[in-house]
Amino acid sequence: MNLGLNIDHIATLREARKINEPDPLEAVFVAKNAGVSQITIHLREDRRHIHDDDVRAIINASVLPVNVECACDEGIVEFLCEQKPHKITLVPEKREEITTEGGLNLTQNNLKEIIKEFQKCDIQTALFIDPKKDTIKRAKALGATGVELHTGEYANVHLMLYSNLSRHKNAIKSLDLTRDTLSQKLQMTLSEITTCASLAEELGLGVFAGHGLNYQNASAIAKIKSITELNIGHSIIARAVFTGLERAIKDMLELIK
Repeated sequence: MNLGLNIDHIATLREARKINEPDPLEAVFVAKNAGVSQITIHLREDRRHIHDDDVRAIINASVLPVNVECACDEGIVEFLCEQKPHKITLVPEKREEITTEGGLNLTQNNLKEIIKEFQKCDIQTALFIDPKKDTIKRAKALGATGVELHTGEYANVHLMLYSNLSRHKNAIKSLDLTRDTLSQKLQMTLSEITTCASLAEELGLGVFAGHGLNYQNASAIAKIKSITELNIGHSIIARAVFTGLERAIKDMLELIK
């Protein structure tokens, strides 16, 4: 199982003070030495954390493949075609959201053309999607080279079932359910991810997963044989505050390998 380290939240810390540190680029070299397989960054339309200069610096200097998450924005597509990262993962995006809330809508008109544009530049193109069979089949028809399965629902149910989130001010109201109901829902979401991962593999797509994965819930996803890569950011960067980045990465690698 390969680990893609999302380093957006290092930039989030920098932007909290609007200065020049911590620099996300420094994390690339720590990540490489700790055993990470890929660097992931999200270039959002509002540039709330990662900026264009970060993208240039990281792609040019990284000894690891770089996966850039982005929305179907014409300006960003043009910019990334110039930068030529190893992989692009197209994601949905809303200005008001805290983080990506669901999978990409695969019915939007320009999606196939955007995928072709990236592939003309020899950039692998994955789609960040909800784990649904119809969505997997549509991703294949659109010409994507891979899919990243959105694990957010699984992660949220796991948090409400096995952590103190239900008692916290950030509790997920829609998941204020009995423990039996949450347990059943957890198994259902895990089963959906497993089924869709197998289907994607059968269709010849690269199969990745991410969103909300942490030290408590990632191992179950890592056991799904069809999935070859997990992209994890917030939980690793959060642990790094206390343990250091190298230790936080190695702890996660031990869990998923």
